Amino acid sequence: MTIIVEFTIPAEHFALAESLSRVPDMTVEVDNVVAHDAEQITPCSWAFADERETFEQAARDDPSIANLSILDEQEEATLYQVDWTDKVVTVVKTVTQMGATLVKAIGQDDQWILELRFTTSDGLTAFTRYLNETAPKAELQRLYRSATPTVEHQPCLTDIQHETLITALKEGYYETPRELTMSELADEFNISQQALSKRLRGAHRTLVENSLAFSSETDSETD
Repeated sequence: MTIIVEFTIPAEHFALAESLSRVPDMTVEVDNVVAHDAEQITPCSWAFADERETFEQAARDDPSIANLSILDEQEEATLYQVDWTDKVVTVVKTVTQMGATLVKAIGQDDQWILELRFTTSDGLTAFTRYLNETAPKAELQRLYRSATPTVEHQPCLTDIQHETLITALKEGYYETPRELTMSELADEFNISQQALSKRLRGAHRTLVENSLAFSSETDSETD
């Protein structure tokens, strides 16, 4: 049985603080993390945003990145290979040393959402203490045991995704017929319709993935 925890941590204490602030509509999702050696961590990351060139320029000047290269380009996202600098490497190594696995990392605006899997409660306690000392503004968002999910097992939405969905729901965007158009909703957040569409798709994807994962875990326990 493992312990799954989700923390939010300010980007300034992890990675891409300057890049994410330059492109506030950007969402970065770490696809996987590969440790080539004790000093180098090279994750592959998907970046979702309209201003790709702005992000790439900001990322190449970002002190948390040693190197950035494009692996794949698709219509809605770009896959990058990123070489982190020592600050980020230290955080990832600390996670490993405390018996945990970095399951997911999503960066947007001024923070990252980190989902970690711990094999012992001692490891979780040690990592929480480490965060309190190095990133006092980090916050625990949810915690559950993988074999016994609780009501705390909720979809991992960013603050802006949550706000957008709530606004859309309250103002009738999801009604039939719609009481609020996509253009009107985009205007409320001062973004383009394309940016709003990407934000909604990202939020909907997260809701579906988390709901299906929770359903699968629950079904396997009752079989």
